[in-house]
Amino acid sequence: MIHAVVATDLTVAYRERPVLWDIDLEVPAGKLMAIMGPNGAGKTTLIKAILGLVPTAAGNVQIHGKSYAENRHLVGYVPQRGSVDWDFPTTVLDVVMMGRYGALGWLRRPGKKEREAAMEALVKLGMDDFATRQISELSGGQQQRVFLARALVQDAQVYFMDEPFQGVDAKTERAIVDLLKELREQGRTVVVVHHDLQTVTEYFDWVTLLNVRRIASGPVETTFTDENLRMAYGGRVDFLQRQAPADPAPADDDQDHGLSGYGKIQP
Repeated sequence: MIHAVVATDLTVAYRERPVLWDIDLEVPAGKLMAIMGPNGAGKTTLIKAILGLVPTAAGNVQIHGKSYAENRHLVGYVPQRGSVDWDFPTTVLDVVMMGRYGALGWLRRPGKKEREAAMEALVKLGMDDFATRQISELSGGQQQRVFLARALVQDAQVYFMDEPFQGVDAKTERAIVDLLKELREQGRTVVVVHHDLQTVTEYFDWVTLLNVRRIASGPVETTFTDENLRMAYGGRVDFLQRQAPADPAPADDDQDHGLSGYGKIQP
């Protein structure tokens, strides 16, 4: 089996407190995987550790058999929407074209080919009519779709998405689900920090349950069990499954730890 992502003994600590402890993780290529766990479980930190955006105390990561540094061109990243300065003076089209900078290099300016690719991505996400709008004029759901379009033009093999469904409307959620499934059909791998227990079996085929340590990881049908959920969430599982509450950004897990800012969202 080809693995898109392999993490071994991954450990991260903030202020001498472990946030991730000795994580081993294997994500097969072509899977849609949800990372799930309670507030403070280290879900966002796991993605950032894989991408080298936070320092690790131990461990290593491989993307398609090579180090992240060697294969970073295969990776696309959609950070939390709240980590970005949406007052930055730029248009929707410009934001999406930024997704091509990794392929172009910073010295080459995007041209006709990049503009066409950006417009195609915006059409796919129903945002082409907003191409000339300032990003500050968009709703939360529209901003999220622009972020996804930006990732799409990177033409990556492995995508990491941090809470893409958080705070979006039903139309945007459906657009995201359709995009995820299209990426899977193309053989891409998508790793998503997710909070809604009720939609896991519908949206994903692979799941990792996390609570500082890895509780379980594997196919949804064999891993997303009551026993594993109780190990991850404790006695709150029944309540969570009934209520499916929103997952507000918790301290130390979903905060950006000094990495926020529009210019820092591209790994």
